[in-house]
Amino acid sequence: MAMASIEAPAGFVPASGISFGAIGTGATAVDPDHPLPVTPVAWQGAATSIPVAGTASAATLAGPFAPALGRPVWLTLTGTWAGTVKLLRSTDGGATRLPMTVGGGSWGSFQGNCNEPVAEESVAGATYYLDIAITSGTLSYRVTQ
Repeated sequence: MAMASIEAPAGFVPASGISFGAIGTGATAVDPDHPLPVTPVAWQGAATSIPVAGTASAATLAGPFAPALGRPVWLTLTGTWAGTVKLLRSTDGGATRLPMTVGGGSWGSFQGNCNEPVAEESVAGATYYLDIAITSGTLSYRVTQ
């Protein structure tokens, strides 16, 4: 790594790069001897979970989707449709299916097309369902990893 030279009129060289450190301590500039303090994640390869996919033009309960642990769960909704799709999660084999929430409030309810990660599972045996209530049109859905 080439060292910057100190030139007049300044008596210092400002660090112009990424640095890290703890609050209340000096910053450590990132260089070959001081790499970012991150943990590499081993490549897991393609997910082996079986997607849940189909179409609906009336009320439907789709699932279960059994995700691989530690990977994002993706929901894709497409088509020309009106209604609501709610993402449900179960940890007891589907006997109880609860809606997704954030801070106790409703979340995981969709009224339009989407293609986004909706969860990342860490509980073995958890499954996901779509509670589909279509009022018009046809919806295509896919839950995958």
